[in-house]
Formats: sequence, C-alpha cells, structure tokens
Amino acid sequence: MDSRHEQLRKACEAFHRKHPEVWKLFVRFTFDRIERGFKHYGARTIMERIRWETDEAHVDPSLSFKINDHYPPFYARRFMTMYPEHVGFFRVRHQKSKEAPAVRLPPLGPSDFPYEKFPPTGETP
Repeated sequence: MDSRHEQLRKACEAFHRKHPEVWKLFVRFTFDRIERGFKHYGARTIMERIRWETDEAHVDPSLSFKINDHYPPFYARRFMTMYPEHVGFFRVRHQKSKEAPAVRLPPLGPSDFPYEKFPPTGETP
C-alpha cells in the first residue's frame, strides 16, 4: 500500500504531465526571483503567481486548471534537482506524508465547502 506521500507524488506527476506550462512558469518565475537577488523564496508564492498569471480574463479558458496546495513542495524539490546550483533556494521541510498511510477519499472541490452570504443578514460589515 502506498504512503500518503506516494499518493501525492503520483497525483503531482500526473498534473505535471497534463500541464507542462506550470513547470515552465515555475522555472521562469523562480529564475526571476534569483536574478533579482533573492537568496531564498517560497514555492507557494511562486505557485500563487502562476495562479494569478493564468487566471486573467484574457487567458484561453480551455487552459484553465487548478493547482493543488500539496504540489509546491514537489515543484521546489524538482527545481533544485534540475538546477543543483540553486539547492537551498527553496527551504524544504521533512515530508511527514512519507510516514502516513494513503487516503482513499476523492479530492475535495469548492462544492464540498459551505459558503455563507456576506455580510450576514442583519449585520453591517
């Protein structure tokens, strides 16, 4: 049986194969930070920039995708493997998922979380 880490890694690899443009943007935006003099940076921040850049109204809707929050550490490690001269640019933690069993639940989406009306009825923001 796979660990949670293996489950996440396989999902990230499948996403990577389906959306190679994310890797290209990750590399481009990371080198942008390196060239600007940053010694360390956050992989999650790079992913948020990718989300921002690809979620603009003028972008072809057929290119739309969602990036799972579990993927940035895998992209950070991949970057430092592909560009060993930049090992340490992303600070990575021990992946506790390596000790956790895999889960057999489907991924959650926006419809799985209740949204409340804002401002709540009768209240002033």
